[in-house]
Amino acid sequence: MFRIFIVDDSAEARAGIKAALEQRSEWVVVGEACNGRHALETFLDHAPHVTLMDFWMPEMNGLQVARHLIRRRPHALILMITTDPSRQLEKEARKAGIKGLCGKSHLPCLFTAIETLMEGRTYFSEDAVA
Repeated sequence: MFRIFIVDDSAEARAGIKAALEQRSEWVVVGEACNGRHALETFLDHAPHVTLMDFWMPEMNGLQVARHLIRRRPHALILMITTDPSRQLEKEARKAGIKGLCGKSHLPCLFTAIETLMEGRTYFSEDAVA
């Protein structure tokens, strides 16, 4: 089982992503966080293999949260998800130690990105970033 943690301020987005991911029998969503602070409080409790991190969130954006999580667990696999992927965000994500970036509404990209991260590679393809 591959353990996935979803961090997104939208309950609707979390529910949709969770439903899509759990169609794969080998993937299980072990936890969800509704904002960056909640993610920081619960991340270690969930021990995820991959964390899906929304970029746009109140209080702390996904880059800020990812930096904190990676300091706590340097080998954390974090996939930045956003409605508006860009080259600038990709650059910042790489600097923060994030392993991938893709649009959160593009499920084939999301699935491919998770599989790629689980194989120990990064996912910043042309398709992922406009």
